Amino acid sequence: MRRVLLTALLLTLASPLWAAELRTLNWQELIPKDAPPQVPQMTPMHDMSQLGDALSEGGAASLQQFPSAPVVQEMDGQQVKIPGYIVPLDVTEEGRVTEFLLVPYFGACIHVPPPPSNQIIHVNTELGVLLDALYQPFWVEGPLKVEHSSSELAEVGYQLAADKIYPYELPAN
Repeated sequence: MRRVLLTALLLTLASPLWAAELRTLNWQELIPKDAPPQVPQMTPMHDMSQLGDALSEGGAASLQQFPSAPVVQEMDGQQVKIPGYIVPLDVTEEGRVTEFLLVPYFGACIHVPPPPSNQIIHVNTELGVLLDALYQPFWVEGPLKVEHSSSELAEVGYQLAADKIYPYELPAN
């Protein structure tokens, strides 16, 4: 009888660990399989003197083509790991980015129109990332929420509270 109780107790304590299994995502997995094709406009802005106008409401780079793209509801609550580039929203006095948009390619939301909302993750973190390190891609880990939000740069389909942020490196062969 004690063995049965002990086994039941161990299974009860271990079940949250199984539920929190980390899932490595690619950006395509954030688009429902039955969603209509979305081909983002990735024409770069070459005239940097127009950057201020482009970021203002109605500017060329601010015209997000799919601001309410469908999301994958089954992703809600999953512990995920996803690579991407950081677009800063909030920077501390020490130069650490603590709120940002995670996007699948460099320059999204700033140099080209924002990707569809289901290809942007709004991230909050206490860890922060140094502002001068944002040219490189990062892995971001934490619980993913399916939740729409708006920022001055784009509409967003997912939220993530980052537990870990570290530079992306290609796997060694």
